[in-house]
Amino acid sequence: MFVIIGALVVIVSVLGGYMALGGKVMVLWQPFEFVEIIGAAVGALILGNSKEVLGGVVGGLSHLIKGSKYGKADYLELLSLMYAVFKLAKTKGMLALEQHVEKPDESALFQQYPKFYANKHAVVFFCDYLRMLTLGTDNPHELEALIDEELETQHHEHHTVAHAVQNMADAMPALGIVAAVLGVIKTMGSITEPPEVLGHLIGGALVGTFAGVFMSYGFIGPAATAMKAIFDAEHKYLLCIKVGLLAHLQGYAPAVSVEFARKALMTHLRPTFYEVELAVQSAPAA
Repeated sequence: MFVIIGALVVIVSVLGGYMALGGKVMVLWQPFEFVEIIGAAVGALILGNSKEVLGGVVGGLSHLIKGSKYGKADYLELLSLMYAVFKLAKTKGMLALEQHVEKPDESALFQQYPKFYANKHAVVFFCDYLRMLTLGTDNPHELEALIDEELETQHHEHHTVAHAVQNMADAMPALGIVAAVLGVIKTMGSITEPPEVLGHLIGGALVGTFAGVFMSYGFIGPAATAMKAIFDAEHKYLLCIKVGLLAHLQGYAPAVSVEFARKALMTHLRPTFYEVELAVQSAPAA
């Protein structure tokens, strides 16, 4: 929703101001200028990145339209789930988690927390490290180093995608100049035409510069920034799981482990202590 609102504000502000000054919108309609700029930018994106990064760009754009999928309710559910898992491990032993870890798609416990259950990447992440605990991993420092390595790898992959989009944005003003130069070359071939024809041709050529700068700073650049923020939110969700796991491994009670995880959250998304307490009390039994 905010993406659409932001795009509309950019368009209305720029074109509205132009029209208010007496500009004619149809002069800006130079479809082949846009084809040159956008086509060259997409071609450069394909040329400079691997298929994995290109797939990440496509996926990132879909996430951009939907916005961040993590809100306060999502974190409250996650904290409740971790409490249930840690309580089960404390009361019945780590082996009691094995049935849930080995077949998470069939886990009655995970299914009681639908937002987490639908997040396959988070489910795999959580289950991988719970499995290591059931296999006897008991050194919190080694486990923390391993989780950090995985999170750093994911962080690098995500930011490579956002960086590719930012590079595309940075290239568009220059590609706009290329389109403008081509328009000038075309104009020079019609130098004998009357002034009104030359004026139209020169105006069309300058649209290339305008379009490149407009799309770069008005749309593509902000899209890269928003994509980075969405990836950072994904990272924070997994970081919350990491903090809870490490606290549990160090022997803290479930309520304390969950409190450690809660403190890792951004303040505007962090449930209060009493909200978490109420949520875990009303959570379904493991």
